[in-house]
Amino acid sequence: MRLAGAPITWGVCEVPGWGEVLPPATVLADMAALGLTATELGPPGYLPADPDELHDLLAAHDLALVGGFLATPLHEPGAVAEAERAAERLARAGGDVLVLAAATGLDGYDARPELTPAQWTAVLRAAEAARDAAAAHGVRTALHPHVGTHVERATEVGRLLAESDVPLCLDTGHLLIGGADPLELASRHPDRIAHVHLKDVRADLAAEVREGRTGYAAAVRRGLYPPLGEGDLDVPAVLTALRINGYGGWLVLEQDTALDAGATSAGPVGDTARGLAFLHPHLG
Repeated sequence: MRLAGAPITWGVCEVPGWGEVLPPATVLADMAALGLTATELGPPGYLPADPDELHDLLAAHDLALVGGFLATPLHEPGAVAEAERAAERLARAGGDVLVLAAATGLDGYDARPELTPAQWTAVLRAAEAARDAAAAHGVRTALHPHVGTHVERATEVGRLLAESDVPLCLDTGHLLIGGADPLELASRHPDRIAHVHLKDVRADLAAEVREGRTGYAAAVRRGLYPPLGEGDLDVPAVLTALRINGYGGWLVLEQDTALDAGATSAGPVGDTARGLAFLHPHLG
């Protein structure tokens, strides 16, 4: 299993008004200084759109490209074409995986309209078509259960597993918030796990989000995702399940955060360093 970083750990998010956005040079230099050797893209427009320019920027920091996260309304026309464009860009820059989320079409992740049965079917078929289109460019696809999207709750993850063969991104934090058990998924459905976002999470705040008592953005600001080993997820058990079942892909360290205006990268660097110190003895 290979370790990578993600700009969201430094507060870089696609949600308007999320918080302070640190410059790419700072974030990439911090990742390299922490010993990480690869990163995901971050939100559209954060890193260069030109694949050659992107490759050169990452190479200047001795970083490779893992892949990228794309939240797109899979139930609407145009989503598959958008996913294919993203996959082509990833392939040209050396990326390996397209991480899809079934976005609502609204800004942020605090509200979620319900889908009709026809729209749910459209989500599944679009995810499958996006997977096939990405594969034509040599890029794998993993569908990301994510708070505030149309694949969020445990029941929806179960339906996805039963009604489609699209691989999953095992995001340990978002799954737990949605009511699913990431350890059970890693143990019972290892053949469906194509990518891992490794988060720790506070169970009390996760319950508040799940029950609608706290918005997602507010919970993130209150410390929903503490450094690895300091929350309520049994991180070693998840890693053991992945190892036993032969997972050999990326572990992307994602402790989503939102930075106050004027903040520096000291907080994300310290949190990531603590998480890495906890993680390394459990990697074998």
